Amino acid sequence: MKCAIFMADGFETCEGLITVDLLRRAGLTIDMISMNETLTVTTSHQVKIQADKLFGEFQNVYDVMIFPGGKLGTENLENNQKLIDLYEAHFKAGKLSCAICAAPSILGHRGLLQGRKYTCYPSFDESSFGGEYQQVLAVKDGNLITGRGMGATIDFALKIIETLCDKQILENVKNGIQYEHSFLQSEKE
Repeated sequence: MKCAIFMADGFETCEGLITVDLLRRAGLTIDMISMNETLTVTTSHQVKIQADKLFGEFQNVYDVMIFPGGKLGTENLENNQKLIDLYEAHFKAGKLSCAICAAPSILGHRGLLQGRKYTCYPSFDESSFGGEYQQVLAVKDGNLITGRGMGATIDFALKIIETLCDKQILENVKNGIQYEHSFLQSEKE
């Protein structure tokens, strides 16, 4: 399975990089695609990263397409008509399509959330999307995986891993990062 994550200036740092990190821990191939003219992309918190490939040279050989959020990053992704057309065709072909935080709004604007369960950053949800908004960290509905925001990034990435890999790989990744829902509950007590 080959995954592509599209990084435009202003993407939310953790939503992009934690997703890449966890998918690579699972042994998945994930390429960071720069939407700029160079491989350098600046995140929403002014972290400069070097992507793997340029969108200008993009060959759609990917099984999974991922949009990180961030207000400005999402706007920059949505303003690239070629990318949005490719993503929509990918989605309509039944291939795994993922978006987190503000980025699911791109899908909503294209009518791709119609009749689907999804989540996104609450202020980016619109009734016109025609889907069923879920107040949870991450949602999978068919070939669509969405995440609510930066704090949901681990759950979002794990949902992708759970979809693409066997249960043992998922458990190995969770153990490797010491991630457990029960840990979060015990901290509240």
